[in-house]
Amino acid sequence: MATRQQLEGKWNEVKGKLKEKWGTLTDDDLVRGEGNVEQLVGVIQRKTGKAKEEVEKFIDEIVGDSEGMYDRVATTAREYTDQATQALREGYDRTASQMSEGYRQAEQTIKRNPVESIAVAFGAGIVSGVLVGLMLRRA
Repeated sequence: MATRQQLEGKWNEVKGKLKEKWGTLTDDDLVRGEGNVEQLVGVIQRKTGKAKEEVEKFIDEIVGDSEGMYDRVATTAREYTDQATQALREGYDRTASQMSEGYRQAEQTIKRNPVESIAVAFGAGIVSGVLVGLMLRRA
């Protein structure tokens, strides 16, 4: 049979499904049994004429179904998290590989054309210095 904690934790869902199954139940009827499984079962029995075992079984199914749903949601969330983690790892590996390749190509270019590489670096340094000087002068 469902425990008090299970019933309290899922009270809105339980209440809705009980009213759906047995339309003769009112909010007042259900408030009388709120938080106490045995009282709730008694109220439903008196109002519907159903057997105690049938009422208990239905309440257990409601509580059990929602627990199963939470487990399925948690499992799905874990699967998506694992997929996202894998995609991030693959993206990182691709980026690291591309960066390494770019660095390797730059090294080869410098080795093949050392004079031109020095001239380019010198020119870039001068341009950067002029730009920084202009920006500092304006500030």
